This record gives sequence, C-alpha cells and structure tokens, in this order.
Amino acid sequence: MESTAAPAAVFARREGAAESADSIPWPLTAILFASAAVIVGITWDISWHRTIGRDTLFTPAHLLVYAGGLAAGLSCGWLALKTTFSGTDAEVGRSVRMWGFRAPLGAWVAIWGAIAMLTSAPLDDWWHNAYGLDVEILSPPHVVLALGIYAIQVGALLMALSWHNRASEAGRRKLAGAYVFSAAMLILSLTVLLMEYTFPNQMHGATFHLIMAALFPVLLFAIGRAGQMRWPATCAALVYTGVSLAMMWVLPLFPAEPMLAPILRPVTHMVAPEFPLLLFAPAIVIDLLLRRHSAPGEAPERASADWRIAAVGGVAFVAIFGAIQWVFADFMLSEGARNYFFQGDTWGYTAAPGAWQNVFWHGGPFLGGDFSATRFAAAAWCALPIAFVSARTGLWLGNWWLGVRR
Repeated sequence: MESTAAPAAVFARREGAAESADSIPWPLTAILFASAAVIVGITWDISWHRTIGRDTLFTPAHLLVYAGGLAAGLSCGWLALKTTFSGTDAEVGRSVRMWGFRAPLGAWVAIWGAIAMLTSAPLDDWWHNAYGLDVEILSPPHVVLALGIYAIQVGALLMALSWHNRASEAGRRKLAGAYVFSAAMLILSLTVLLMEYTFPNQMHGATFHLIMAALFPVLLFAIGRAGQMRWPATCAALVYTGVSLAMMWVLPLFPAEPMLAPILRPVTHMVAPEFPLLLFAPAIVIDLLLRRHSAPGEAPERASADWRIAAVGGVAFVAIFGAIQWVFADFMLSEGARNYFFQGDTWGYTAAPGAWQNVFWHGGPFLGGDFSATRFAAAAWCALPIAFVSARTGLWLGNWWLGVRR
C-alpha cells in the first residue's frame, strides 16, 4: 500500500490562499451522520438482543448500522474520486495519496472502517447460524465490526480536525460543534465496547477502576488538548451523556418481548442501556488543568508542562471519577434508582432473577474471590501510574491532533 503526502509547497499555497475551511462541508456532515448512525445502531442492536433475541440479518438496528457504514464509505469514496480526478491545487495539497488516489487522511481511515463493517455483517450472520447466540460481546465477527466502527469514528474525528485546524478564528467557532460531536461519538463507542465491565455492580471492584484509568484519560486529555475552544473535553463528555440518556429513555418506550428461548425473565419493552458513566466530572478538571497550566513557549517547556499536567491529571481522574462512580453505584443498586429516569436494575430476558442483581460483584482477576478492603486498596493504587501513563499519552496524541491539516 502506497501512502505519500502531497508536496509541502502545494500545501503551503493552500494555507496562504483566500479560501478557508470556514463552513461545514457536506462530506464532513455525511461522515458525522455515519459516526452517529453506527454507534446508535449498535446500542439499539444490543438492546434488541437483550429484549428479543437473535432475529434476521436485516433488523432495523442492523439496517441503521449498515446505513452508517454506507454513508461513510460512499461519501469518502466520492471525496477520493473528486480529489484525484478534479481536485484543485488546494484540495490536492491537503490530501494523502494511497493506491494512486488522493483523499484526506480521515477519509481513508473511514473507507477502511466501512469496508470492515460491511464485511463483518455476513460473517456475523454465519457465526450465529453456526454457533448460536454470542456468549460474549467480543466474538470474532464483532471484533471486525468494532474495528470498523472505531475506524469510522476516528476518520470522522480526523476530518473534523483537518477542517477545524485550517479554519480562521470565525470558522473554528462554526466547526467546533463538529469536532465536539465526533469526539463524543468516539467516547460513546468506547463505552459500548466496555459494557461488560461497567455495570453498577462492578463499580466497587478494582477491575473497573483499572480499566477506566487506562482508557479514558488518554481520550479526554487528547480531546481537551486539541480542542481550540472553551471546555472541549467537558462539552464532548456532556454530548456523550446526552446521547446515551436519549437512547436510555427512548428505547423502553417501544413494546417488545423475547422470541428466542430460554426466556428467564419477563420483558415487555425494549431493554434500556445502562446509565452513562459520569465522565463530565473529571472532564471539567482536565479542561481546567489544560487551560491554566499549559505552557505556550518552546517545545521543551511544553513537554515539561505536559509531564506535570499528566501527573496531576492522572491523580485527579482516579480520585474524582473513582469517588463519584463509587457513590453513584451505591445509588444505582438502591430502590431509588429503580424507575424510568435512572433505569436501575434493568436486565435482559436471558438473566435469571436473583439476589446477584442487587449486590456488588467483587473479585475478578485483580481481587480473586471475596471482597477485601485491603486488597482492593492495594490494587487501586495501581490505577495511579496507569492513569498517569494514559494522561501523558493523551497529551502527546492531542499535540499530534493539533497538527492535523490533511
């Protein structure tokens, strides 16, 4: 596979030209739609499996996922053909060459994701026909699907960054929403992938806190560093929360019942997803840290500041997010959460009713069997260096995102 950037002189002419990316172009709108469609469709599909069971390849949830994949593939494919055969010097200058064609970097990533997604559909149908229901989320077809979904999310983010970073000050304000939305869909995709580890029953276990410390600081710090606006990480976390709540509240409005044995629990409406993670709390602190302590000077000064920010931010994430989710988990297992607003104690038809659903599931690979406060504290300390490495990686990634122009 050939990957060659356009000559720097051409790109420089584009940067000096009067033309600027001050509005949201339709290919970016199309891939943002694709980004949202695939992850909303996947969340709907998970609810479908928990409510109705395995149906056909062409369920409404599947069709929404396919529509998102097609929208990403077709819009980015059109962009590649246009840039290659009739692109202006400016468009060629901000493109990347692959297989003799030219397109923005984000378009290539999204095209690969669309191909992976659409390939996974018949593979998943064959897998279910051969082996029945999934015993876990990450079956081989689902891994291919997840890689494709993430490629579309990353492609959308890179395209939003490309236009956002090239725009004038006024244009950046218009494109800030596209950047925040694409970042929020990336967060939502990650939470869906981690669904097996984020039930409220697991939030008093070390495994939950270690996974959160490893994966979310890198994303929140990258979003905060690359967002050339006020409160970028906070806004992205709030959009993720809003979209998650909307699905959690809308899906149970539709009546449905199980159609595949064994039916271990009566279900009369679509099963709601879990209440979203409270990521907006650490996101606020991350944005404050980035605004107050980032050094605008030479590269060594910025690097030194980033190490300090990562150290403070890693501790802050573990302390704030860990504490708020710990307390919230207590509430989610209480009687007060068993209502339409919080959707507490909501389970699919394959989960047999029992005392297990209202208690914490301690243990796992980091704790072994019974809960021990001492053993939990010892394991939880490991979250601090993990969060530090994750935060520092996020700052490095965010610095790279700031330089995306193609």
